[in-house]
Amino acid sequence: MAAERLNSILNHLTPGKSGLSAITQKNPDDVVITLAIRTPLTKGFKGGMKDTSLDFMVYNLLKQLLERSNIDPQMIEDVCLGNVSNSKAAYICRAASLAAGYSTTAGGSSVNRFCSSGLKAVQDIANQISNGSIEVGVAIGAESMSEGGDRLEKPFHPDILADQNAADCMQPMGQTSENVGKDFDISREAQDRYAAESYQRAERAQKAGWFDDEIVPFKTTIKDPKSGEEKIVTLIKDEGPRYGTTFESLSKVRPAFPAYGDKSTGGNSSQVTDGAAAILMMKRSKALELKQPILAKFCGATVAGVAPRIMGIGPSLAIPKLLGKFNLNLQSDIDVIEINEAFASMAVYCTNLLKIDPAKMNIRGGAIALGHPLGATGARQICTGLSECRRQKKKVLLTSMCVGTGQGMAGLLVNEQV
Repeated sequence: MAAERLNSILNHLTPGKSGLSAITQKNPDDVVITLAIRTPLTKGFKGGMKDTSLDFMVYNLLKQLLERSNIDPQMIEDVCLGNVSNSKAAYICRAASLAAGYSTTAGGSSVNRFCSSGLKAVQDIANQISNGSIEVGVAIGAESMSEGGDRLEKPFHPDILADQNAADCMQPMGQTSENVGKDFDISREAQDRYAAESYQRAERAQKAGWFDDEIVPFKTTIKDPKSGEEKIVTLIKDEGPRYGTTFESLSKVRPAFPAYGDKSTGGNSSQVTDGAAAILMMKRSKALELKQPILAKFCGATVAGVAPRIMGIGPSLAIPKLLGKFNLNLQSDIDVIEINEAFASMAVYCTNLLKIDPAKMNIRGGAIALGHPLGATGARQICTGLSECRRQKKKVLLTSMCVGTGQGMAGLLVNEQV
């Protein structure tokens, strides 16, 4: 440990250190991930978790995190839940963690930055660890889209609506996708071809068992919609992938938002999904002390704003902003990229604008094929991205997503299971 600290000091004093060299150093104060697990992602309203409440989803995964990490619950000082649709998320986080065996001395909170809520929870816990507020914490992202959505119930105050950007915050997500397609000339064909590739990648990954080390079995109760009979099921795989999906089959799907345009469809947009993902975090020195396996180093995350009416392009601003902070080059320094496929329109735009190598991005498919449980996605991407880094023996992971009301967020991690 003394040698690591000395090397850290010397490295800080060495001029001209490249960004890649800096983030791949191992220092005692690094914030690291020691466990990253997720539930299967299931179809909203008709899938395996359609009758599973958010509180049970959070409880179940938090309990599994304790069991799988074998960490003393007394060591965990805070739990942060990223969630979008449930106004009682803070209550749920606290009650579910207590029932799962976490100590009454641990805190609990919820955060909501729409589709980046899971990453925001990770950032919240990481920042607390980094500044010494806590030593060990858990970030969890979870969403039951079967339970309800997050639409505004009434318009904003007239003084707010007088500002066009503010008024545009009320636009439905489908409308913003059509805006991106129109404004940046992203054709229906380009969107369908992108979506077909996402489905085909997810199919290959699922058949090859690539998701197996990130998914934990989820035992729950499901009700037959016709008979009302309840039965206990154990869910073990994602329900979103549709085997055999092709460009030709997607091109036959009708537009989903005809009032706004004709390019976004149910086939080239993210699926309505239930699911959760959880991340255990601490400093490297604490992980070594507790003999916890170090999966990855969390380097940081940032947010950037864009015009609300084209919110989907958020990653195109958040990614350069984040990489600039770490002096990294997207093409040469980043190994694996996870960008949330809210809509094919924004995925195609971001890929083209940032000149992303498709071979590095969403290698196992994305939200079009897997689903997008709003509050869970930011944490789910970390689970999937790190698993892919381990499979390929690659190091640097970049995650990003667009965010409702016109934002983008991005996160940077270094895989240490090489």
